[in-house]
Amino acid sequence: MATSSKPSPSSSFAPLVAIIDVATVILASMVAHWMRFGSGDMSTKFEVLTGGTALLLVFCLTITGVYDSWRGRRLLTLLKRYTLSLLLTTAVLLAFLVFTKTAIEFSRLWLGYLVAVTWCGGVIYRCGHHLCLKHLRSSGKNLRSVLIVTSDKRRSETLFNRQEMQLSGYQLVHCAHTSEIEAWIRSGQIIAELNKYSVDEVWLDLPLSMGSFIKDIVYAFRHVTVDIRFFPDFEDIQLLNHKVSSILGHYAIDISCTPMSGFNRILKRLEDLVLGTLICILITPVCLVIALLIRFSSPGPVLFKQYRNGRDGKRFKVYKFRSMEVHREANGTVTQAKPGDPRVTRLGGFLRRTSLDELPQFFNVVQGRMSIVGPRPHALAHNEYYMDLMESYMWRHKVKPGITGLAQIRGYRGLTDTLEKMERRVECDLEYINNWSLWLDLKIIALTVFSLFRNKNAY
Repeated sequence: MATSSKPSPSSSFAPLVAIIDVATVILASMVAHWMRFGSGDMSTKFEVLTGGTALLLVFCLTITGVYDSWRGRRLLTLLKRYTLSLLLTTAVLLAFLVFTKTAIEFSRLWLGYLVAVTWCGGVIYRCGHHLCLKHLRSSGKNLRSVLIVTSDKRRSETLFNRQEMQLSGYQLVHCAHTSEIEAWIRSGQIIAELNKYSVDEVWLDLPLSMGSFIKDIVYAFRHVTVDIRFFPDFEDIQLLNHKVSSILGHYAIDISCTPMSGFNRILKRLEDLVLGTLICILITPVCLVIALLIRFSSPGPVLFKQYRNGRDGKRFKVYKFRSMEVHREANGTVTQAKPGDPRVTRLGGFLRRTSLDELPQFFNVVQGRMSIVGPRPHALAHNEYYMDLMESYMWRHKVKPGITGLAQIRGYRGLTDTLEKMERRVECDLEYINNWSLWLDLKIIALTVFSLFRNKNAY
């Protein structure tokens, strides 16, 4: 008789959690209305907007994975995703009100209260749910039984702490060495042994070099429905950090392929259009003020325009506010700004430190030449120089360049006067490309906003 895997209770609660989130938004709207107008009785237009906000929040929570099983996930990570999903909901909601010219019909204070109360309700519920699960699991309930297959028991004992596993919803019932599994396979006792331990999941803690043995194990488990997870050795992580495609009936690891194809490309463009348009509307007054200050503070054009390489290496013209005195460099060289660079104007120094000089690039985003998040576009001269020094340098051009990116939030921006600094930046760019998701974009955008005025590497 085949062993069956019990469904994860956490994932089966997803529809209930979504209903709770909808109820939270409705209750938050009534509370916000009472806080703003002194009454919980809302007119039809407030009720319609509340319902739309609730459904939009559920959609955002779905695409960011908040409704996936909570088992094995850290509470802080879950709360971060919930917060960013709510921020995305708020951004789309504001964009809708602006585009439909109905923003004036709703109190901004009410909208602020709605978002704040919804966030508090969602966080309180998830913290309470998490505490209840921890209590249940510490008493031996709501656990999935795990069999670990390993070639190094010491490593497995270090990697998988029994107490931490239990609090995360897993119970280690047996740690089997590969020799023990081989004996089970030879004797045909696999199903009997799994039934003996009531196994729900099998975790393979094995290196990729044992690929043929891993294949034998998976084949031996073909008659059971337990979940099988593979935990590769740390040396294998980089190789496995890529998408697997099926080409001509064969499986291939996409070592250097753009993630922006098919639906992902549409989703990425939709993200840029919605957020980019909203941001352009919001920053227009600021851009006008900066343009006037540049015009009156130093002679020369307001905008600095320069050709850069975009997706697939195609050239496009990038816009920035001019932060230097007008000057020419010989032989087409591009000299990066350094600390105390005399070419940088006083106003330009402030614009560069706060990244306000990058604001015109949001118009590049709306045009479709750039993305909000992606590898920063380098000067053409720098591309020509580094592409021969770094083997994977040009891989960063498989996606649209961005205003911000993984390298920027990790502090790798500004002057790259050594090859090592550029290598660190390119490593971050390739990591972003290989791991792209809407959730990662939202996370980078949020971290960029928090770090705008704390950048020490811009000159």
